[in-house]
Amino acid sequence: MVKALQVRAGTSIMRNIFVVIFGAVLGATAFVSTASAAQATVGLGTASSFAVLAGSGITNTGATTITGDVGTFPTTAETGFGSVTLNGADNAGNSVTQGAQNDLVTAYNDAAGRTPVSTIATELGGSVLSGGVYNSAAGTFGLTGTLTLNGQGDPSTVFIFDAASTVITASSSNILLENGAQACNVFWVVGSSETLGTNTSFVGTTLALTSITLDTGATVAGRELAQNGAVTLDSNTITVPTCSVSAPTTTTTAKPTTTTAKPTTTTVKPTTTTAKPTTTTAKPTTTTAKPTTTTVKPTTTTVKPTTTTAKPTTKTAKATTTASLAKKTTAAATTTTVPATTTTTEVVPSGFPATGAGGTSGMKDENLLWFGAIALLGGAGAAIVGLRRRRLMRTSLTDASGTSERF
Repeated sequence: MVKALQVRAGTSIMRNIFVVIFGAVLGATAFVSTASAAQATVGLGTASSFAVLAGSGITNTGATTITGDVGTFPTTAETGFGSVTLNGADNAGNSVTQGAQNDLVTAYNDAAGRTPVSTIATELGGSVLSGGVYNSAAGTFGLTGTLTLNGQGDPSTVFIFDAASTVITASSSNILLENGAQACNVFWVVGSSETLGTNTSFVGTTLALTSITLDTGATVAGRELAQNGAVTLDSNTITVPTCSVSAPTTTTTAKPTTTTAKPTTTTVKPTTTTAKPTTTTAKPTTTTAKPTTTTVKPTTTTVKPTTTTAKPTTKTAKATTTASLAKKTTAAATTTTVPATTTTTEVVPSGFPATGAGGTSGMKDENLLWFGAIALLGGAGAAIVGLRRRRLMRTSLTDASGTSERF
C-alpha cells in the first residue's frame, strides 16, 4: 500500500513538472515569435547619407566628429561648426537637405506604423531583446545601464522602438549588439524629443518628430534626424553605420578542464625467439679483366761518339850483351811500336730495355764484347810475338855459342 502511494505521488510530481516546463516553453515561444516577427528595414531614401539632419538649425559646443552628411531645413542656421570635424558634406539648407527632410517624414510614418508590436517595460536597462517592434504602455523609453540586442545569428534582423513621447538615457548607459545584430537595422521612433545623457554609447537611427539633444561625450553609431526641431551637440561622435552581409562571429571561450587519468601498469611477459641459423653460400664470382696494352713510343737519344786517341807508345829495349868464352855476340836493340788505339764509346740512353724486340742497347753491348775480345786477342798475339822473338834471340845466342865451342 505504501509503495503504491509512493508511486502515485512520484507520478504526480513528474506530471506537474512536465506541465510547468511545457507551459514555460510555450510562453517563451509565443513571446519570441511575436517579438521577432520578421521585419524589413526602414527605408530612409536620400536621408540615409545624413548623420545629422535638423528642421530648425544645428548647434554645437566643443570638439565634435561627424562621419556623414549634415543639413538643416527650413531653418538653415549652423552654430559652432568651427570645432566640428566633418567627414561628409555640409548641405546646410540646399535642395539635398530639403529632399532628405521629405524622405525623413516618409521613414517616420513607415516605422511608426509597423506591426505586430510587443509592449515592454519603459526601462530598457538590463533587457535582452531579439528583433521586432516594441513600445511601452507609458509611451516613453528610458535606459539606465545596458540594453542588449540579440540578432540570433541573422544580420538582417530589424529592431524598432516606438516611443509616443520621449527617449531619455542616463549617463554612461550603452547598447550592446550580439549574435549578428547590426546598428544599421536599429530604429528609434520618437514622438517628441530624445535626450542622450553624458557619455552614453547609443546605437541606431533616431527619427524624431521634434528635437534631439546629445549631452557631453555621448557617442552614436547611427543617425540623429529631427523633422521640426533643432539638434544640439556637445563634444560628440556620430558615425553613419554600414550594413555587412555576413553576421559577425561570436567567440565563446570555454573554461579549461583538467582530467587526471589513473596510471595503468601493464606487464608484458618476456618473449624468447630463437632464430634458425641461416647459411648463405655465395656463388664464386670470376672477373676477367681485359688486357690493357700500353704502347710507349720509343725515345731516341743521339749521343755524339766520344773519340779517345791514345798516344803511340815506344818501348826501346836496351841492348843485351852476352859474353861467351869463344864468341862475343852483340844483339841489336829492338824497337817495338804499339799502334795508336782509337776507342769509340757509345752511350746507351737510359730507359730502354736491355734486350727485346725493337731495343738497340743489347746489340751495342754485344759489339763491345766483340771489341773487348779482339783487344784481348790482339794483346795475346803481341805477347806471343814478343815471346817468340825472345826465344829466337835465345836460340840464336845458343847457336852462336855452340858454334864457337865447336870451332
